[in-house]
Amino acid sequence: MSIKTILKRWTDTSLMLRILVGLVIGAVFGLIVPQWTFLDIPGQVFVSALKGIAPVLVAVLVSASIAKAGGGLGPRFKIVISRYMLSTFIAALLAVVGSFLFPITLNLSEAVNGSAPKSLVDVFMNLLISMVENPVKAVANANYIGILFWSIIVGISLKLVANGKTISVVQDFADVITLAVKWIIQFAPFGIFGLVFSSVAENGLDIFTTYGHLLLLLVGCMLANTMISNPFISFLMLKKNPYPLLFTCLKESGLNAFFTRSSAANIPINMALCKKLGLDEDFYSVSIPLGATINMDGAAVTIAVMTLAVTHTMGIDVTFGAALFLCVIATLGACGCSGVAGGSLLLIPMACSFFGVSNDIAMQAVGVGFIIGVVQDSVETALNSSGDVFFTATAEYYERMKQEK
Repeated sequence: MSIKTILKRWTDTSLMLRILVGLVIGAVFGLIVPQWTFLDIPGQVFVSALKGIAPVLVAVLVSASIAKAGGGLGPRFKIVISRYMLSTFIAALLAVVGSFLFPITLNLSEAVNGSAPKSLVDVFMNLLISMVENPVKAVANANYIGILFWSIIVGISLKLVANGKTISVVQDFADVITLAVKWIIQFAPFGIFGLVFSSVAENGLDIFTTYGHLLLLLVGCMLANTMISNPFISFLMLKKNPYPLLFTCLKESGLNAFFTRSSAANIPINMALCKKLGLDEDFYSVSIPLGATINMDGAAVTIAVMTLAVTHTMGIDVTFGAALFLCVIATLGACGCSGVAGGSLLLIPMACSFFGVSNDIAMQAVGVGFIIGVVQDSVETALNSSGDVFFTATAEYYERMKQEK
């Protein structure tokens, strides 16, 4: 059998089937021979490759899409951004309700080292600074706030002053990078094998029993947001069953994001899924990177649940008004996560500060968060990233439905 034939059979086989095979084999090897640490190399290489190409992909796609876009993108962007924000707020609200129904207390003993923003002013100051970072440095450091800002500026500038040939060259470059990403994604089964092997070899099954109640609350709130509130929002807009679309997003985007634990690395996967769904590339090439920046339902859940766990542990009485304010804080803070080193966990002390909890105590909760992060962060990333495609598709389908009337 020739190499060409093998490659054709490989590419013709369903990517999801290949990933599932890699997942199962990786888990088996992780349990049987955890000492073979070299088996995690494919996972590290795969994630590094995606993280390396994703900033360049986003920069050229956003610039090219805006440069050649017509005037009809505005309403869809308003819809998708408003749904991103609404979904994140509802996620925080569900986390607050869940925390009151099933209060969690933590064993806070030692403080952990780390730094966190002290207020929302700090969060958005970091956001603004990241936004105007040197564009070359932003791409090199995978600063997606800066990449989006400068790509939009460049795209608008190209649209205003460049001729058709220049815009065509930019689009050709975007197509080249997109093809490179497709080649990388073909190695996903090997990458998932290495990632799963590493997780199982290092943690075994213990992580599912340690801090089990806290994990159940966090994951339960995230799943409630993904499986109930998000589909309900889509149903109100489209007036049709949203679950086929949701399950497609979870299967083809969420599963990969669960193991890579990186919204940035999953951007190419989401781009490919949007194309498979027949969405407008001019739209999704901007809305998907934007979603990876501000659609942070899981982060809002983490901030709210962990903050209320600290207040329950400290015996602090949280009023309805204070809980509602926490929802707003968690929503705004979550949207600024990509501008804060450490993501959602290091925003916990900021939220705790509004209840008079000292930074030393709050940082202990951050330490707990890092312990359960192998599950919490995986689920958070999976649901956030799949939600980017879900709301992008919902927004476009809604616009199509309006135009057909």
